[in-house]
Amino acid sequence: MFSHYFGLTAAADAFSAAVRIPNILNNLFGEGALSASFIPVYASLLARGDREEADRVAGAVASLLALIVAALVLVGVLAAPRLIPIIAPGFTGATRILTIQLVRILFPAVGLTVMSAWCLGVLNSHGRFLLSYAAPVVWNAVMIATLLVFGSGRDLPRLAEILAWGSVVGSALMFVAQLPAVWAVAPRVRATFDTGSEQVRTIARNFGPVFVSRGVVQLSGYIDTLLATLVSTGATTALLNAQTLYLLPVSLFGMSVSAAELPAMSGLAHAESEAAGELRRRLNAGLRQIAFFVVPSAAAFFALGDVIAGALFQTGRFVHADAIYVWTILAGSAVGLLASTLGRLYSSAYYALRDTRTPLSFAIVRVVLTTILGYLFALPLPRWLGIAPSWGAAGLTASAGIAGWVEMLLLRSTLNRRIGRTGLPAAYLARLWTAALAGAALAWAVKLTFTPARPVLAAIVILGPYGVVFIAMTAAFRLPEATSGLSRFLRARRMAGKS
Repeated sequence: MFSHYFGLTAAADAFSAAVRIPNILNNLFGEGALSASFIPVYASLLARGDREEADRVAGAVASLLALIVAALVLVGVLAAPRLIPIIAPGFTGATRILTIQLVRILFPAVGLTVMSAWCLGVLNSHGRFLLSYAAPVVWNAVMIATLLVFGSGRDLPRLAEILAWGSVVGSALMFVAQLPAVWAVAPRVRATFDTGSEQVRTIARNFGPVFVSRGVVQLSGYIDTLLATLVSTGATTALLNAQTLYLLPVSLFGMSVSAAELPAMSGLAHAESEAAGELRRRLNAGLRQIAFFVVPSAAAFFALGDVIAGALFQTGRFVHADAIYVWTILAGSAVGLLASTLGRLYSSAYYALRDTRTPLSFAIVRVVLTTILGYLFALPLPRWLGIAPSWGAAGLTASAGIAGWVEMLLLRSTLNRRIGRTGLPAAYLARLWTAALAGAALAWAVKLTFTPARPVLAAIVILGPYGVVFIAMTAAFRLPEATSGLSRFLRARRMAGKS
């Protein structure tokens, strides 16, 4: 919907850059840092059966978090003009003014989304995953409704401001929707500033390193946005579109498995006890789950990114040439897709072991590499190769992927020395890539032979065979992740037939 009304215009660039600041702060204070520091302590209290103390700690954390975020939002609204030269130095004139206004509107949504992350931490620790991860659907629905109601006949700068207010309303509804479920599982939660509690102090101590660790990761994304503003008009929005697609498998498979495993791993004893073997088993099983879905995602992004981008974005002001441009950026992101998703689960294993410093040190390595390689790949390299400057956006995602591999390998090697060998068997990865590349080859042949004019229909015709070949080949290889999924599907069909 956003692409339909905005395309790759200057107003779209302004909104994409403005929304980056709230997203960074949400990831810093919200789900990433809060989950890694809060869930291990809270889940341990629940595992011991001390629900009263668990709810008291949850209330104290919520109070402290609300106070910190309220101050942060106030500072952000007042300091917006000074933030724009930092996040978007390439913006001038009307684009810069619009970005400042959008940042001021969007900042209050930060507090609401951070408190939503607190709800997520409570619910996940109680084994309730669906609501907290479905709640953002409300946020998306409000923004879609905003575009449908106000999109026609309005100039783009004004529409961008209205959409920003829709984002704030959606964030509020996302938080409110989770509160009844939180009170149901934690009825004794009360607002209190209990900074003397040992459990609260432990969360605060863990929060610092995780906050910095998440900060350097977010710094990597910030650097990408900053460099994109220097590449060309439309590069910032194209990068955001590619990141939207890139984050689908990261969220669906990497984050979901990591979020589900963090409370379970946190309930285990430390690696020095007999539970190290169970931790290793859970970690390896999670890695296989992630790879089974991420490998075909990466192959599809690299080989068929134009088809995917066209199906989801090509409408209105977003034309076929824009879909091709997004494909180039998406292909670059495929370089590090598997490493980024596996790295999330490895980081969760460290957090479960109450080790927040090791992921921090490796995250710093990643951001240094991303900065150096990102600059080289985005700005000088296109000039050296004699290609259009717009190709620099693809260099940004490719360089981030290389840095992601370095970080993941460091996380794995260090953890292996603590709990024993972990990782994906080479034979398993070879079978996955064989199936994915075979499916991509058939889909590419279909694309060259017959491509319908309608992007959505083209995606069905081209991506359908790709998925069928991948599932069929992985089942033929007798990979458990494929055979168990097919068994559940066939069993469901039999039950539906009997009913």
